[in-house]
Amino acid sequence: MKITILGGGHGCYAAAADLSEAGHEVRLWRRDAAALAPLAVAGSIILKDANGSREVPLAMATPDIGQALRGTQLVVIPSPAIAQADIATAMAPHLADGQVVFLPPGTFGSYVMARLVRAAGSRADVAWAETGTLPYLARKHGEREVNVTVRALRLPTGVYPARKATEAIAVIRAAYPSVHACGDALSGAMMNAGPVIHPPLMVMNAAPLQHFERWDIHNEGTQAAVRAVTDHLDRERMAVREALGYGAPHYPLADHYDNDQWMYGDAHKQLVKSGDWREHIDLHRHRYITEDTELGLAFLASAARWAQVDAPVAHGLLAIVGGFLGRDLRHGPRTFEALGLAGLDRAALQQRLHDGERP
Repeated sequence: MKITILGGGHGCYAAAADLSEAGHEVRLWRRDAAALAPLAVAGSIILKDANGSREVPLAMATPDIGQALRGTQLVVIPSPAIAQADIATAMAPHLADGQVVFLPPGTFGSYVMARLVRAAGSRADVAWAETGTLPYLARKHGEREVNVTVRALRLPTGVYPARKATEAIAVIRAAYPSVHACGDALSGAMMNAGPVIHPPLMVMNAAPLQHFERWDIHNEGTQAAVRAVTDHLDRERMAVREALGYGAPHYPLADHYDNDQWMYGDAHKQLVKSGDWREHIDLHRHRYITEDTELGLAFLASAARWAQVDAPVAHGLLAIVGGFLGRDLRHGPRTFEALGLAGLDRAALQQRLHDGERP
């Protein structure tokens, strides 16, 4: 299958290497031509995992997004949600009928990017999908080298518009057999693990993160008190899912720590052992704040308000982060209110998610 990867981060390089090694024709687009040059010149990525290190050739590495998207069936965007608006604008003129765009994860980006692409003038009949986490726990180790610690075993995925779910899931599963349908895009967004696991780690590790040059939030940063807050926040997420009418499985985050039933299986020990997550984290600029808190947690809190679910931990964490950022995160760009969904009743919301917005 012809697959295009958009972006230059850890997950993008992991996806490009992994899918190419699986036999797909993979094109990697990155806006920064200078940063992409070492990979483009070599024509390959160095993939490291439990099986060792090897060169994996790519069909294409280009800073030309039109060239990257031409004739492709599946577009994978494992980039942070904060990059979605720019990517949507760049890709809009080049999308074609029948393409499937997969956001792992999306932070409701499937809905947001579809609107932005249409606002940019595209009328391509495209299916958008998103899941609850990256397909990989990965970190880049060099200009064209990526280390994959764990691959996802289960990827619950929602589709926008949901009327395209069957065809979209079939295309995505050809690349990621671990994908399974979980309903519409809002259901997929409410599977997102980042806004549950990362905000408590940022808030409750704020002092050591600012004091030490490098700190592993998943090792010494994950203690009983942090786990208790994370579990409570996740119960709020699951309560919102149920209030919205979505059934199990909800993929409780406790399974990430306690057993092998979560999206990555029994991954927490491997994540800590790798050492790749002992890193410097800037509390104002790291994506755990800009993506998972300012966008993801704000979205979860707004969904709770719409569904009339009590979510004191979600709102409390959002308020604390807003306190050190100096702004009220309840009024961010990715909330039900900002997206024009707060005024819809349940039937209208479900119809919007199923049918999509008509031209």
